[in-house]
Amino acid sequence: MKGWGFQVDALDVARWQFGVTTVYHFLFVPLTIGLSVLVAILQTMWHRTGNERYLKLTKFYGKLFLINFAMGVVTGIVQEFQFGMNWSDYSRFVGDIFGAPLAIEALVAFFLESTFIGLWIFGWDRLPKRLHLAAIWAAAIGTNLSAYFILAANSFMQNPVGYRINPDTGRAELTDFLAVLTNKVALVTFPHTLAGSFLVAGSLVVTVGLWHVMRNRDSTDTGAYRFATTFGSWVVLVSSALVLLTGDIQGKIMTEVQPMKMAAAEGLYTTESPASFSVLTVGSLDGSREIFALKIPYLLSFLGTGDPHGTVQGINDLQAQYATQYGPGDYAPIIPVTYWSFRFMIGLGLAAAAIALLVLWSQRKNRTPTSRWLLRATLVMPALPLLANSFGWIFTEMGRQPWIVFGEMLTRNGVSRTVSLTEVLTSFTAFTLIYATLAVIELKLLLRYAKAGVPELTPEPEPTDDDTERPLAFAY
Repeated sequence: MKGWGFQVDALDVARWQFGVTTVYHFLFVPLTIGLSVLVAILQTMWHRTGNERYLKLTKFYGKLFLINFAMGVVTGIVQEFQFGMNWSDYSRFVGDIFGAPLAIEALVAFFLESTFIGLWIFGWDRLPKRLHLAAIWAAAIGTNLSAYFILAANSFMQNPVGYRINPDTGRAELTDFLAVLTNKVALVTFPHTLAGSFLVAGSLVVTVGLWHVMRNRDSTDTGAYRFATTFGSWVVLVSSALVLLTGDIQGKIMTEVQPMKMAAAEGLYTTESPASFSVLTVGSLDGSREIFALKIPYLLSFLGTGDPHGTVQGINDLQAQYATQYGPGDYAPIIPVTYWSFRFMIGLGLAAAAIALLVLWSQRKNRTPTSRWLLRATLVMPALPLLANSFGWIFTEMGRQPWIVFGEMLTRNGVSRTVSLTEVLTSFTAFTLIYATLAVIELKLLLRYAKAGVPELTPEPEPTDDDTERPLAFAY
């Protein structure tokens, strides 16, 4: 397709489609991961104390969790279809390796997650109290296991391990499944992703809680909302600290296995020892050189190597090295995308933590917040870590380019050769319209139930003659 001075082919549209689908799907993932555990914690608190405040919050935030979980399942299934639709050459190359963790994710983790969510939904008046609590914990464990197996598959793309290339078929074949599951990239990406997910979930808990506290400030029955606001704020602060800790470890591993990604994150064109951290860098329009930079001395060396005087390789030196190692070509990602997505990831996450601190300060000594500016900041609070997560994945995937499997397969070689530009454009347009519709539905449902507040508990019905035939119905 030519027009307006640029050319678009099936590869470009396939990349856009996968990128849009992935980012859209991941809008639901962190909230599902985080809320599953937070709801389980709230129900555990009710189980141990008998305080109806925690039961109300369990049912309230559990409903928001279920809405988000349903949307995540739908978008996740569509995402996996693309491997066969637009990326068949890639699927053929890594199918032997990708198939194992994804099959386990579908057969074990997702089955565990879905089965016990069903038991939790329909078991409130049918299961004993302890079994019902176990159901939500099993669902939360399944959700987190599901995330790990998917991240293990993705980590192979960042740092291929446990495989060999079959010289006859040209395919990557699995030789050590344990090596894939214990990939150093997966081991640090998993806790980093979990911390980011709790950051999102905690922010939602804070927003909804504070909105109800300030909306009903004259009411004496705001105890549940006050607790939710404080609880969510501490979740945000603790998870922010964990994000920084795991991110630091991840940066060192990234410097080791993908030095070009670290260099691109900093706009570092020449190798430095010690290397300075770029607070702001302005580069040339073609992204090939630095024009102006505001830097913090020694910090990048410490973040990348753990040594303030450590060496961090630059883009130009790595480009020359890769051209010699892999053949002629451009091995640098799009520098402005990696540079700014890295900073948006960090900045938005820190902004959410700052709002959580303000919320805690505003509620000190059992005070009721009154600032409209604080309420406005809190209303946008869930979007901040959600966008931070998305920018983090944009950085992760765009920073790996031009590789689809680092060092083994270029992205341009993974696209389906039999799919035309028209076909990809058609599916891209259809998916985008469907996702836009789902986004409206999701937002309306979340807003509707969030505004409704915590449910009122209905009194336990009096026993009847029929109850003798249903011993588990009201066992607690």
